[in-house]
Amino acid sequence: MSNNLVHRFLFKELNIRGQHILLKDAWQEMIADRHYPPAIIKLLGELTAVSVLMASGMKHKGRITLQVQGKGPISLLVVDVTHDLKIRGVAKTNQEITDQSTMDELLGDGQILMTLENTQTDHHFQSYVPREGDSVAEAFETFLSQSEQLPSKIWLGADGNGIGGVMIQKMPETDGHDADGWDRVVHLTTTVNTEELTGLQVDELLHRLFHEETLELFEAQEVCYDCPKDEERVKTMLRGLGEAEVRKVLEEQGEIVIHNEMCNFHMRFKKEDIDALFAEQRETLQ
Repeated sequence: MSNNLVHRFLFKELNIRGQHILLKDAWQEMIADRHYPPAIIKLLGELTAVSVLMASGMKHKGRITLQVQGKGPISLLVVDVTHDLKIRGVAKTNQEITDQSTMDELLGDGQILMTLENTQTDHHFQSYVPREGDSVAEAFETFLSQSEQLPSKIWLGADGNGIGGVMIQKMPETDGHDADGWDRVVHLTTTVNTEELTGLQVDELLHRLFHEETLELFEAQEVCYDCPKDEERVKTMLRGLGEAEVRKVLEEQGEIVIHNEMCNFHMRFKKEDIDALFAEQRETLQ
């Protein structure tokens, strides 16, 4: 079984819907060689998990982007998930972070901005996620309950090995099926811990939590890390700077080094690479 899956499930007799996510390989690729402290791993991982949960329900081609804006200890945090569940993301801090740093301490006055992009209509919808509570789960419970008009509860976990989460949503007809059903399911799910969220496959976790309930588990969606090294885009950027400016930097530094922060790779251009780049441009213009 893949280590990078999102599942939808349904409490058939209660009309409560849910989602489960467990990412291992894709998450480890995303944070490889980043050397994040545990508090950053937790925050970035939980934001990645909730982004995937939201993106898995997209009805159109596009992407969901979460971005932290503000002047807290987190100087940069971006999570990007496409409609077909390709993930990428990065976080940076400008000061020392302790293992016990909370979300409020890490974000300071920063706001979480969510951008929903529909590439078919070229339309963007932006909204700030309320900073309710002191956790990613609480913030998005409030956001989803308001935006989707469905009471939502979320449990998230993240460490260096994996990220996981469970989300349940109360449908309009839930109470008519069982007046105590929603409270019972919330109570059962609240017993889950981070080790279970980041370590157990969907069958084992759902059985452990809800073995007395009737569940229908739907076909999984696969998640992958995708941050390609787009050399042509970098070359276009260099051409846009102009040959004189590029050669000036080359003369000062001996080579041009481009660092892609989002994807964490370096591209190096020596004199012969720059000669070829602009010779090619001149040929195109002739």
